[in-house]
Amino acid sequence: MAPRTTVFQIVLLVLRLGLGAVFGFAAWSKLRDPWMLFANSVDQYHLLPQWAVVLVARTLPWFELLLAVLLVTGIGKRITTVASSALLALFFALMVRSYARGEGIDCGCFGPGEAISPVTLLRDGSLLAVSLLLAGAAFVGKRRRQTARIRNLALPHVAEPQP
Repeated sequence: MAPRTTVFQIVLLVLRLGLGAVFGFAAWSKLRDPWMLFANSVDQYHLLPQWAVVLVARTLPWFELLLAVLLVTGIGKRITTVASSALLALFFALMVRSYARGEGIDCGCFGPGEAISPVTLLRDGSLLAVSLLLAGAAFVGKRRRQTARIRNLALPHVAEPQP
């Protein structure tokens, strides 16, 4: 492996571990408080009926914890990075929408008490960019490994007999 590739792989590993740590912290900060506090943050977005607010408030922290474990362990990188990218894209879009409307609500990212601001938008936008980079790298890396395997399995060129 070329040194440049090794450095890139180390950067990807650090980014994946960092993103996993962020998801783990987000899950922990929601799970340590009563679920109704997070439900209040979810409800402030005014998008879901009450039964869906309860469902999201009770399940999303556990899903974030699962993503954290999968990101840190590296299991199912392609599925995990796509799932984290989709989740972060949804969060980011909702936060931008609420900020643009001037709603001044809690983002709910790390539990109650953090209002949506340019700083939270920058942070979540950066997390989304990292997640998209990791997803792209997971797909490109898989394709490169498959291509290398196919080349290794290819039969060597056999010269035709001379008359």
